[in-house]
Amino acid sequence: MKNAFYFLLSFVTLISLFSCSGSLNSDTHSAGKTVVYVEESFKPLFETSIDTFESLYAKADITAKYNSESNVIDMFFKSKTKTICISRDFTKEEKAQLKKNQVEVRSDKIAVDAVALIVNPENPDTLITIDQLKQILTGKDTIWNSLKTKINVVFDQENSANFHYLKQLSDSKNLPLNVFAVKSNQEVISYVKTHKSALGVIGVNWVSDRDDFDVLDFLNGIKVVAVAKTEKDEYFKPYQGFIYTKEYALTREVWMINKAKKSGLNTGLVLFMIGEKGQLLIQKCGLVPANSPVRLIQMSTEE
Repeated sequence: MKNAFYFLLSFVTLISLFSCSGSLNSDTHSAGKTVVYVEESFKPLFETSIDTFESLYAKADITAKYNSESNVIDMFFKSKTKTICISRDFTKEEKAQLKKNQVEVRSDKIAVDAVALIVNPENPDTLITIDQLKQILTGKDTIWNSLKTKINVVFDQENSANFHYLKQLSDSKNLPLNVFAVKSNQEVISYVKTHKSALGVIGVNWVSDRDDFDVLDFLNGIKVVAVAKTEKDEYFKPYQGFIYTKEYALTREVWMINKAKKSGLNTGLVLFMIGEKGQLLIQKCGLVPANSPVRLIQMSTEE
């Protein structure tokens, strides 16, 4: 009888463990709780994607923290998160450091993105070449042609993906004083709306989803600049089709990097983003999906 009592007690204890946690392994592709870090340029995309993911999987609880690219990478290496989204894959040196610490990671390109340039509606200068942009970023060209006022270039944060993009484009270690940071892509948009001499630099994701009421509000009070590779080339705005064909010159990639276990929620989110549903969301948000073709429709009018 004593053995039967202890067996019954052990069985009841085991049942209690399952009832409290749902299962001994509650972290699956569609259930659990986690925190991911995302470069702030991609905030609109991930707000939509995580809301959709959680509506499909009621037991999933994902918190996204948005920060500059350098800080996002730093959080990954400090093991504050197992999954990040940034504008590049890790370098050979970064991968070697992780391998040295016996950390296995997987990198997945989920989309092609673009950097958008925006100006105040009162500014008639809405065309720019890559060479002209480089001249501005190195302080060699500081006056708007039409306004005859100083050009103030404003971006989201120091050490952000946009900041690194500007430095790489200008091939400069230090940007001039008229190129400065605020605190977010949203603040860049607000600054441009109230300063007609401003040239704003944002992730195109912030102004590309025309079905989003916030995006429509952002677009009310700014103009998107058309960019040409050279003065002899055609000017293009960062529309999805031109990002896909690379006719728009300021493109970049979107990467998710994950070191979580293959069966967990972090991996489930990555699989969702590179899968059919996630890629359709990326396309809806105005970016170019990495794994799904974009239909290009050429419109013409007959005279």
